[in-house]
Amino acid sequence: MLIIYTHSLTPRVKYIFKQIFSEILGIEISFCLDKKEFQKTSLPKLSYSHSPIDNELFFQCHELLFEKGIIERNINVFNYNNLSCFFSVNNSVFPFDPFAASFFMISRYEEYLPHIKDIHGRFEAKESLAFKNNFLERPIVDIWINLIKKELEKKYPKLFFPKKKFQFISSIDVDSAYLYKEKGIVRTIISSIADLILFNYHNLSKRFKVLFGFESDPFDTFNKILATSKKYNIHTIFFFLLGDYNKYDKSISFSSKIFQSLIKSVNDHVLVGIHPSVRSLSKKKLLKIEIERLQKIIHKNILNSRQHYIKLDMPNMYKNLLNSSIKNDYSMGFASMPGFRSGTCNSYFFYDLDLELETDLKIHPFIVMDVTLKNYLNLDPKDAISKIYNLINEVKYVNGTFTSVWHNQSLFFENDWQDWHSVYENMIKYVSNLKDEQF
Repeated sequence: MLIIYTHSLTPRVKYIFKQIFSEILGIEISFCLDKKEFQKTSLPKLSYSHSPIDNELFFQCHELLFEKGIIERNINVFNYNNLSCFFSVNNSVFPFDPFAASFFMISRYEEYLPHIKDIHGRFEAKESLAFKNNFLERPIVDIWINLIKKELEKKYPKLFFPKKKFQFISSIDVDSAYLYKEKGIVRTIISSIADLILFNYHNLSKRFKVLFGFESDPFDTFNKILATSKKYNIHTIFFFLLGDYNKYDKSISFSSKIFQSLIKSVNDHVLVGIHPSVRSLSKKKLLKIEIERLQKIIHKNILNSRQHYIKLDMPNMYKNLLNSSIKNDYSMGFASMPGFRSGTCNSYFFYDLDLELETDLKIHPFIVMDVTLKNYLNLDPKDAISKIYNLINEVKYVNGTFTSVWHNQSLFFENDWQDWHSVYENMIKYVSNLKDEQF
């Protein structure tokens, strides 16, 4: 048990201390607002206030956790022991407030402020404090937390922290289950005519070979993914897009019996979640409709979600998910850059800055995505796997969870994805070897 003194127990203070100590470090905490009682206790203790009380571990506070609402401020990032930090303080364990800084990062405070959006209306990675100050590819919050832990262990050697284990989640987004199959007569005719006009006879030939059963559909990589998952004992989750066809949401029709059979088959082996359409952000009723479609197919409540196009609109998207009974979201990451959007590779509960309260929606950050490496960064397979290894090592250093995002269509290793056959499996092998080292 760790006793924490603070002069004011605000929702923000309660939230971030619970996240750091209960959720990540795995120890019990109790808050104390009475200085005399705090002085009397013989239990391990720390104070978070303006000045120390006794000889406890003292963290001087920044005003962020005692405010309400969103206040635009200039943040000065500086170096401490080769580590980026901000919200400077004096006469404290560290020259910065790790609790306020952690809250700023995981609440995504900066995304509530005015900012430049990309062509899809998303918060741009290059606008983030982490990118501008060169710590986007480090789990900075988790590193700060480890510093706090070390100081507590030095001060209170008998304080026990459960050992954390490095984990891996392979998540697969299914934007379109098939390249040729189940597209309907109209879409098939239009695509075939386009192939003729563009003299793409190879594509036209392949289309009809698939449609007549002579070849398998190129996007049908599901058995391959499931076999890899089983071989390496990987925690895998698939997100299926079931929105109606439009400019950005080009899934197979949810009414297709073959598509439904595929979803049921995948659900027999691994977790399945919803991949909400881009349109569902602006039309809230669509989100519930798409969730209901998936529920009817697998006859289970849908608890997991990742937004299509990583269209994470803070905080509206999360509020929509809460209203639709989603419990876990996997959208926290950037489409254009790999790394740690919220500064952590650990899951945490969404804090609603509008209402100043912790919700029961758990956010699971992802670290890297296939299209980010190839389409945004223009990396070749060799450089891509090197980038992935570096990110995995960062996660392993803090014993967090490395979550990757891949797509079924990027795993057929032809056309644009030719020569990428080694990237996914090398990532899996590397992670599996690191996991084995723990035991």
